[in-house]
Amino acid sequence: MKVSIECAPCIIERGYREIVRSTKNITTQFRAMEGLLQLMNDHFKPGVIPARIGTERDRLIRRITGVADPYAENKRRSNALALKLLPKVEEFISNFKPGYERFKKACIASIVGNIIEFDVPGHIFIPEKLVELVQKTMLVVDRTPEIYELLQRSKSVLFLTDNAGEIAFDTILVKEIRQLGPKVTVAVKSSPILDDALLSDAYEVGMDGVADKIVTTGSNSVGLFLEEVSKEFRKYWQASELILAKGMGYYETLTEINLEKPTANLLTAKCNPVAQSVSVERESRLALLL
Repeated sequence: MKVSIECAPCIIERGYREIVRSTKNITTQFRAMEGLLQLMNDHFKPGVIPARIGTERDRLIRRITGVADPYAENKRRSNALALKLLPKVEEFISNFKPGYERFKKACIASIVGNIIEFDVPGHIFIPEKLVELVQKTMLVVDRTPEIYELLQRSKSVLFLTDNAGEIAFDTILVKEIRQLGPKVTVAVKSSPILDDALLSDAYEVGMDGVADKIVTTGSNSVGLFLEEVSKEFRKYWQASELILAKGMGYYETLTEINLEKPTANLLTAKCNPVAQSVSVERESRLALLL
């Protein structure tokens, strides 16, 4: 996915929010904003992937402010919230017979979990409504029948997670995928970027108890840039028969890769450019095959 002009104010707004999260020092705030505006001047052009600029924005802010993880407290609270709600979601999904219907509900739970994200302009989530959303959500684009069939034929799946908090809901889906037969390797980011899940988040929500293996991408990019990943991650990327990715960052980047194997993307379209690229309304819940 390429940038639209609407990406510009979003990138700057998210940068501003991250800067003020990172430091109260006015001089440092101005240095970080000046750096961000220079980055935009140099690199915001047609044909650029928005996740690339978002990645460089966050790395720049961290260098200037010296704060490695400005979302650390938000991620901790997100995990605690999701773990509190998880039993109710699991109970709801257990009402469906094993098979496609339960798998689809697990996908919906994972997609609803994708609304747990901070500082996306115009996107607000109400924690108290998460369980109700899982129960009532209808997918606007629903490729879960094809994804289900692909999983039944696959021996290995690489599951690319998105945000902290959300990753707790992903444990339900990983369990269902393993029930279908494939081994599941779950990948998180290697170091902080936005509120993306790290190894610590995966262990905190119990992903190690449901996945066959947890690895990192070897990078802290928004989405995925294959030139940055580790040798270990590349091994799982190449060996897996199906890729299942969560969230908009992976949508923005995977749509720019020549994908050589089936790749599914589960997400909530939290911004207009992503929604418009799929011809849906903003905040639509989507299960895509890329």
